[in-house]
Amino acid sequence: MIINKRVGFTISGSDYIKYLTQQLTIYMNLPANERKKRKSDQKHDRPLYSNRWLGMVPFVLKTLLKKAK
Repeated sequence: MIINKRVGFTISGSDYIKYLTQQLTIYMNLPANERKKRKSDQKHDRPLYSNRWLGMVPFVLKTLLKKAK
């Protein structure tokens, strides 16, 4: 059994393989330019590297430095 952490329920291995296969075929049936567009959109929607790895600390430091000036 595989536990889906996002939703919080369990799925059997065969159901998970079926789901992955469906998602892969949907993705592969998209035109190449649409796949590239999705990939670039996902890259641009990511949070900043410093915030992603260090949380709010860099944000707070930047804010304090801006207020000090």
